[in-house]
Amino acid sequence: MQSVTLKPMKTIKLKDKTFRINIPSDEILSQVKRVAQEIDKDYENRRPLFVVVLNGAFMFASDLMKQVNTECEISFVKLSSYQGTQSTETVKEIIGLNQSIDGRDIIIVEDIVDTGITMENLLNDLHKMSPKSISIATLLYKPESFQKDFDIQYVGFSIPNDFIVGYGLDYDELGRNLSDIYIITN
Repeated sequence: MQSVTLKPMKTIKLKDKTFRINIPSDEILSQVKRVAQEIDKDYENRRPLFVVVLNGAFMFASDLMKQVNTECEISFVKLSSYQGTQSTETVKEIIGLNQSIDGRDIIIVEDIVDTGITMENLLNDLHKMSPKSISIATLLYKPESFQKDFDIQYVGFSIPNDFIVGYGLDYDELGRNLSDIYIITN
């Protein structure tokens, strides 16, 4: 069994990598609240379907749903394009949508958009199902890595192109449970 060693306060070690705190949980929750307020304003008198990308977006989605006051529904998809700290640039859909989105307003909830490969694949799949509209809400966005041509309507933080963990994001499945976001130091 692989263990996680937590050091006092500011750094953690996951497997062979060390990370230091980058975005504290109070800042994360403040931005989640702001994003929820923007969604409430934009979707007043509508009933969007939030499509949450697992596994990484589960914490963001949970906190976001607690702040959204607009009548809504939620569903989940599971996609993957990472192995360790590197994108494989191949997207595999593991679990799909179980309901019709024909004519629906969709808000994709993602933990992070970096290259945009995963999101582009998901957008292409969802557009084939004839939704009324599709918006993207991501906690984190890496503009330096972004390679695609689509808009992201709701962004919690724009961050540099560094590897991060915590608040749903992982390093080889470790660190998702951390309430802060940590940046790799080695």
